[in-house]
Amino acid sequence: IQKADNMQDSEMICHLFFYTASSEVPNFPEFVIVGMVDDIQAGYYDSNIKRVELKQDWMKKVTEDEAEYWEWLTERAVDHQQWFKVTLDILKRRFNQTGGVHIVQMMVGCEWDDETEDFIALDMKTWTWVAPQQQAVFIKQEWDKDKARIEYHKNYLTKDCVDWLKKFVNYGRSSLMRTDLPTVSLLQKTPSSRVTCHATGFYPNRAMMFWRKDGEELHEDVDKGEILPNHDGSFQISADLQLPSDDWGKYDCVFQLSGVKEDIVTKLDKREIKTNYGKTSMRSDEREDLTVTVMLSLCFLSSVCSCCNANFTLWDNQNSESESESESDKVGVEMCLFAFTRAVF
Repeated sequence: IQKADNMQDSEMICHLFFYTASSEVPNFPEFVIVGMVDDIQAGYYDSNIKRVELKQDWMKKVTEDEAEYWEWLTERAVDHQQWFKVTLDILKRRFNQTGGVHIVQMMVGCEWDDETEDFIALDMKTWTWVAPQQQAVFIKQEWDKDKARIEYHKNYLTKDCVDWLKKFVNYGRSSLMRTDLPTVSLLQKTPSSRVTCHATGFYPNRAMMFWRKDGEELHEDVDKGEILPNHDGSFQISADLQLPSDDWGKYDCVFQLSGVKEDIVTKLDKREIKTNYGKTSMRSDEREDLTVTVMLSLCFLSSVCSCCNANFTLWDNQNSESESESESDKVGVEMCLFAFTRAVF
């Protein structure tokens, strides 16, 4: 990742926009934009309200001091809404799917990851689109003609995104750069179930959890969960351990949080395990510990993105066609994950 100049504490902060255009989805806007800064929702726009809503107090301060950003954001939202409508219509005609539910999703921002597959990619050396699959040739030809939009991508990815990310970190430093330690609990559904080590309430989301035996990390009989968001902006994670047949005293759960030197270690102790097995009701604290917050964010596709690429991925409810990802230049900007989904109900 290319580090922002003189911003050592911001090198892990990401700035992403998630775009979703849809057709024939009942009771849902045809176009939605969600702006995120380090997994915190900072702004929202949809085709129904037709305005940008700010979700953080520090973002309101940004628009007070940087009036041009508010104007730029609103202007781009309207422009993107029209562009996505045209793109969705082109794709529907191309794949002979004029009826039914269709969804186009796109994620753009300053971040890096290596888990996506390319349908179409933007070469940031030549500033032309590359079609690794034959099916993408038609869209490459159309997009290569749009020089104005390529120039917009070039300016945004190499300058605007990074500049605004620096400002976001400056305005939202107390929120974005904070460190919150979690509450860690041992949970079990029944006496024969796996034991779950559950940490909740931590921030940032750069954390790890694993089980150890005699000080060595375990890989077998362990099921690690993903980091999930809570409703209050914090995060949670869990790791399940198959019940050991030997001395429980040899086992412990380790939680590590970025920026915190000391690990949080929880020994496997039957007396510390919380369960509702055999109870007619649960205490409120147990209920809180067992809660798993599931946040459905329309434009979030498992946070997958590929550095310096504009990735267009095609999903079909009957067939998935995508090739393995090509190697990406690893710098700190991206235009990533463009997805087209066809659904039949």
